[in-house]
Amino acid sequence: MRATRPEHAEEGATPRRAVRAPRRAYNASMTEHVILLHGVWMRGLTLFSLARRLRVAGFGVDVFDYASVFGDVEATCERLRTRMRALDADRVHLVGHSLGGIVALEATRRMKDLPRGHIVCLGPPLKGSSVARVVNGVPGGRLVLGANRDALVDGIARWDGSRPVGVVAGKLPFGLGISIGALTAPHDGTVAVEETRLGGLADHCTVPATHTGLLFSSAVAELTIGFLRNGRFAPR
Repeated sequence: MRATRPEHAEEGATPRRAVRAPRRAYNASMTEHVILLHGVWMRGLTLFSLARRLRVAGFGVDVFDYASVFGDVEATCERLRTRMRALDADRVHLVGHSLGGIVALEATRRMKDLPRGHIVCLGPPLKGSSVARVVNGVPGGRLVLGANRDALVDGIARWDGSRPVGVVAGKLPFGLGISIGALTAPHDGTVAVEETRLGGLADHCTVPATHTGLLFSSAVAELTIGFLRNGRFAPR
């Protein structure tokens, strides 16, 4: 939705693993680590392809698996902050897909004691999701959206944090939103491009990918790597 450990049984928890030591960064003069965050109704396994590409580019990578339905944003944010502080790296970047992008922003907003780094959000409903609003209005919809309903329905405020934030939005219109009929073009089948825009972003770009396809696109990986290194997306 402008990318640890489970907290609840519903999410299929796995035992906590030790934090991996960061690998030597691409510039060889500092260590740089990336924490990946999945979206709602998803798990960390969906981030495997992106994680592999980031490791090849020289970043240390950690997948933050969290309870995206039963765990609320603030509790998840606090766990993410703890993870960031535990990493022995010069810079710790965050890459969040869908709801994971919202978590990344909220975890770092106005926080002064976290490692420096950049944030990339892939298909995030930063202004709130029209699909989530439709789901919220049907019987049982609140249960489907879970504890993160407000963040998904209403979105978040203008970005006023110190970290540069870049957003990659998809515009290949295939997905859940088509059947619901709630999206305004262009969109990625789940989130409209306009829903991914937010005041205060350092950069924003669009790619021909579906919402889930953002995670497997080599072009998206290249854009992400460029932003993590330079704080801007490379021209395409």
